[in-house]
Amino acid sequence: MSFAPELNEFFTQAMEPGVRAAGYEALRIDREEHNNRIDDEIIAAIRQTKFLVADFTNNRAGVYYEAGFAKGLGHEVLWSVREDHLADVHFDTRQYNFIRWQTNDLRGLAKALQNRIEATVGKGPLGKE
Repeated sequence: MSFAPELNEFFTQAMEPGVRAAGYEALRIDREEHNNRIDDEIIAAIRQTKFLVADFTNNRAGVYYEAGFAKGLGHEVLWSVREDHLADVHFDTRQYNFIRWQTNDLRGLAKALQNRIEATVGKGPLGKE
C-alpha cells in the first residue's frame, strides 16, 4: 500500500483489524524497526508471508511489483482499492476481484477483508476457535 498519511486510518481502522480478526498479524514495513533498505525488508517479508493484501489506492508502482512478486512465489494476493481510485488501476489487474472501499465505511472494509482472508486462505493461527 501507499504509505501516504491519508491512508493511515485505512490501515489502523480497517486493514489491521480485518487481518487480525481473521487470525493473522498485519505487517506494514514502514512501522517496523530495521536498519536495512526498506525494499529489502519488504521483499524478505513477502517471502515469509502466507498471503499479501495489496491496496492499489494512489496507484503506486511498488504495489504492483510487490503483488506480482508475491504471485510469482505462489502466495495469495488479496486486491483492494478505494472506490474512487478503481478506474486508475492498471488494466492488467482488472480481472482480479478487488475489495472496494470507502473512507466512510472502514468498519465494513475490515469485515470484508476478514471474510475474504478466511474464504481464501482460512482462519489464521491467532484466531479464536
